[in-house]
Amino acid sequence: MYPPIEPYQTGLLDTGDGHQVYWELCGNPQGKPAVFLHGGPGAGCGTHHRQLFNPQHYSILLFDQRGCGRSVPHASLENNTTAHLIRDIERLRTDVLKAEQMLVFGGSWGSTLALSYAQAHPKQVSELIVRGIFTLRKEELRWFYQEGASYLFPDYWEDYVAPIPPEERDNLIAAYHKRLTGDDRQAQIIAARAWSQWEGRTITLYPDQSNTLNYIADHFALAFARIENHYFMHSGFMKENQLLDNAHLLKEIPGVIIQGRYDCCTPAKTAWDLHKAWPQAEFHMVPDAGHAFNEPGIQKLLLQATDRYAEK
Repeated sequence: MYPPIEPYQTGLLDTGDGHQVYWELCGNPQGKPAVFLHGGPGAGCGTHHRQLFNPQHYSILLFDQRGCGRSVPHASLENNTTAHLIRDIERLRTDVLKAEQMLVFGGSWGSTLALSYAQAHPKQVSELIVRGIFTLRKEELRWFYQEGASYLFPDYWEDYVAPIPPEERDNLIAAYHKRLTGDDRQAQIIAARAWSQWEGRTITLYPDQSNTLNYIADHFALAFARIENHYFMHSGFMKENQLLDNAHLLKEIPGVIIQGRYDCCTPAKTAWDLHKAWPQAEFHMVPDAGHAFNEPGIQKLLLQATDRYAEK
């Protein structure tokens, strides 16, 4: 990736409904506008995300979505829906980037949000780069949080279901919701760690212990688990199959879809379905990768895409 850089400007966006959203601008103030949309929901941005763009060619907007990272209040679920986040992106585009159009880049949940934003505001998107495709259909949520990925990681699965009594395991998302939104702080933390650890252990093709440790840190895990679970309980605040049904709205946007063949978090079927619904986009199935953006084959294609679009 490109060398580490520091922001040239930072701030907090007052949403007007109880949230302060942290944002930062990096790279070249006169460069091509781009926005990076992080995953989760609830993961926040990392300094390494700045390094996916040539800092000489891009003015890069990164922000921590409502309730996570450096945004406040921490782990808040109030006024926290996909529609709220789309409005935040629009405010950041007009008030912070001050751009008529911008490249939109998102992976995992970030791909969900990128597709949602692009379908709501196609004229404002100059290009669209999505990776590890996730559309929050029932089958996708069931695969990772109820039955499917559990067959590949039975040892990790035992730790994931451990906080939930056997009689409640027929709907694990709902059982976790009960604990993550309850009044027992210790039960919240135990549930948050187990929920977050499950994802941290399974997103890479090869085990990455440091990645797992980052996921179970209390401050991160609480926002990550609460916000993810909140969105998943409500199917992303979207209709079933909404993003694929509306993929025709993207046909005029230059785009790239990048997917790891062995992604156990957001399996390749969803990326393939998007490819069929949005055939105008360039499609890449990485043969030796899982879900994480920094796996070599995925990272290489992401950098190629941002480099190519920097010239336009």
